[in-house]
Amino acid sequence: MSTVVDEVLLRRLTPGVIGVLVRRGADFASAEDAVQDALVEAVRVWPDDPPRDPRGWLVTVAWRRFLDATRSDVARRRREDLLGEEPPPGPAATADDTLQLYFLCAHPSLSPSSAVALTLRAVGGLTTRQIARAYLVPEATMAQRISRAKRTVAGVRLDQPGDVATVLRVLYLVFNEGYSGDVDLAAEAIRLTRQLASVVDHPEVAGLLALMLLHHARRAARTTPEGRLVPLAEQDRSRWDTGAIAEGVAVLQAALARDRLGEFQAQAAVAALHADARTAEETDWVQVVEWYDELVRLTGNPVARLNRAVAVGHADGPRAGLAALAELDPSLPRHTAVSAYLHERDGDLEQAARLYAEAARRASDVAERDHLTRQAARLNSRHRPAAEPG
Repeated sequence: MSTVVDEVLLRRLTPGVIGVLVRRGADFASAEDAVQDALVEAVRVWPDDPPRDPRGWLVTVAWRRFLDATRSDVARRRREDLLGEEPPPGPAATADDTLQLYFLCAHPSLSPSSAVALTLRAVGGLTTRQIARAYLVPEATMAQRISRAKRTVAGVRLDQPGDVATVLRVLYLVFNEGYSGDVDLAAEAIRLTRQLASVVDHPEVAGLLALMLLHHARRAARTTPEGRLVPLAEQDRSRWDTGAIAEGVAVLQAALARDRLGEFQAQAAVAALHADARTAEETDWVQVVEWYDELVRLTGNPVARLNRAVAVGHADGPRAGLAALAELDPSLPRHTAVSAYLHERDGDLEQAARLYAEAARRASDVAERDHLTRQAARLNSRHRPAAEPG
């Protein structure tokens, strides 16, 4: 069993194993710690001695780690009771507990933001840095938020599921992280959202599923074989997944027909307009701006305002886009890159090149940094004066 296979398998098994421990009486923080210990042991043991039933192996080892960690005079009686409930040998049940665990982590004792952060870290498998980037906060701030959330649910029985809105937020952020590079993670988010849509009749669940399908349909065209980013306007649209687009549009239309607009439906509507255009030039930017207006009205999200400035730059001209951008905080991630793009469209290549280079220095993602650096180099080569003959 290769190391790569181990990592993918462990990621998929982790939520279910945590769920087993929680249902058997472990509090969430202790269950997570025990499963992390079991994962470390799996990485050490499995390459030389792979188990016939990986999930059962993890459940057994994690449960033993949990029992070891709860040794104390106060917990002894409870531990002895739990010992009798140790999972029996043989294949473990194959039920998928992941979605249930997402709901359990969205505990009423946590604020929505804390519940999302905790679930992303413990169940979604994202790092603290990835979560901080998604929330536009420093990594240290997010680490403190996750620690507080763990302390809040320590010793609490996770038997009160949270609300759908919190679970949707988690799934959306997991998908976004996968969409930026890890296709398996994005596919897992789509799978769980499909499950949720099958049991919850809510237009925003459908809106999120449509949004994921429409974005995921473009995955094959988003990068070159060498891993370089390809901007939306330059993508080979023949490589888009038309089946996923058709499904996403159908799901979105059904959701919009219920007249209960939410942010995921609005975002999906923007994605549908891009998917509907045969070429970048045929994009209906006026409608895109209108949908971003709805999204800003619903959320006030600064990223939505940033994307709206780009859309305004197409619909009403680059200077109108720059005027919309001027209303936003310059420290907002991608603000400088958007400014570079709009300045280029306005014909100010020197300023655009300078801004692309500045944006590249600020980019945390390697592929994005490479893309911005190449944009700066491209413009510099266009406006650099030719060398005089020697």
